[in-house]
Amino acid sequence: MSDSTVTQSEGREEAAVPRAVTGEDRQTVAGRAGQDPRGVLGRLRRPRRPRLWFEILLIAVSYWTYSLIRNAVPEQKDKALRNADWIWRTEHHLGIAVEQTVNHAVNSVTWLIIGMNYYYATLHFIMTLGVLVWLYRWHPGRYAAARLVLFATTGVALVGYYLFPLAPPRLMRDGHFVDTVMVHHTWGSMASGDLKHMSNQYAAMPSMHIGWSLWCGLTIFTLASVPWVRVLGLLYPMTTLLVIVSTANHFWLDAVGGVLCLGFGFTVARVWYRALPYALPRLPGRTRTPEPEPAGATVS
Repeated sequence: MSDSTVTQSEGREEAAVPRAVTGEDRQTVAGRAGQDPRGVLGRLRRPRRPRLWFEILLIAVSYWTYSLIRNAVPEQKDKALRNADWIWRTEHHLGIAVEQTVNHAVNSVTWLIIGMNYYYATLHFIMTLGVLVWLYRWHPGRYAAARLVLFATTGVALVGYYLFPLAPPRLMRDGHFVDTVMVHHTWGSMASGDLKHMSNQYAAMPSMHIGWSLWCGLTIFTLASVPWVRVLGLLYPMTTLLVIVSTANHFWLDAVGGVLCLGFGFTVARVWYRALPYALPRLPGRTRTPEPEPAGATVS
């Protein structure tokens, strides 16, 4: 027996001393009563395993709502063209107005620009949905927080479309940009050709091609375990940046707007979950730390 063992005299009755109720005791009592001591807000902020039917419905409704609001924003053609002229002048002042040079250079390589047209039209959706499915399957504990980043990023972008209508370079007056979809007759943009009436042509700021692709790239780079896959994750937003400029769908500064929106998305998730999505446990559920042994415990 250790020296710290306390022996009681035979026949001596130990006085009952009321024990202070600690936070842990209150949590235990509340748990037994079927109550969450942190309330509804606490339960909502705790990562949980996502439900497939709910996620499919949520993503479908959210994208439908996003498209509806984006296309309902007044096009404000004159204002959008004036803003495009201002962006173009600003980039000249900053010494980064090389979009026209890139656009003409890539357009001269037919197979390359046609590939970029289809990249612009399709990969934006395929990659984003693919990363969401990957998170749902392999990182369920991080899925909800990562999805919140994406939703918050997209939501704040709608504010940008409303407050700052912007024509893409290919629609500028005397911009001398090549509308690569029209020239090569490819289905490369919802804002060109026969499909242009299905999308607001003057919602170029911020670029969600950059916001979404950077979200995908950071997620893959941070969570993937295979080195070459992590490298591809980094290359994806870089390639997307080249594509949006080469096809004359965006200015460099539109990409900056997309990055800022993504930063807002990560901030929202950080505040809500009290951690960045990638710092959360891969599997949902709270991990309990072992309780320390009380002082003076007897060691047999």
